[in-house]
Amino acid sequence: QVQLVESGGGLVQSGGSLRLSCAASGSIFSIYTMGWYRQVPGKQRELVATQRTGGSANYVDSVKGRFTIARDYAKNTVYLQMNSLKPEDTAVYYCNAGDGSTTYWGQGTQVTVSS
Repeated sequence: QVQLVESGGGLVQSGGSLRLSCAASGSIFSIYTMGWYRQVPGKQRELVATQRTGGSANYVDSVKGRFTIARDYAKNTVYLQMNSLKPEDTAVYYCNAGDGSTTYWGQGTQVTVSS
């Protein structure tokens, strides 16, 4: 089992920045990928950014050049640095981890970008 605890959400003005953090605990040795998804009411949860252990990152087109995912393997933490935020980035952001057979989710953190 893997437990994920997110932090760092909040309210920010358009053009501002936020950094989300997600700390993993439990069977962390099994984690292969970590990433971030987001969801707005009435829509499907969408991938924002993911990174394989020791590999490159993948981003949804709408955040490329603005968001950066980074993993700190010593702290078992994944970060999402979000710059140049837009109102359409408003969503609940979920941390995600996978070990190849099981997907784990955090509780979610709200990000609200005001115009």
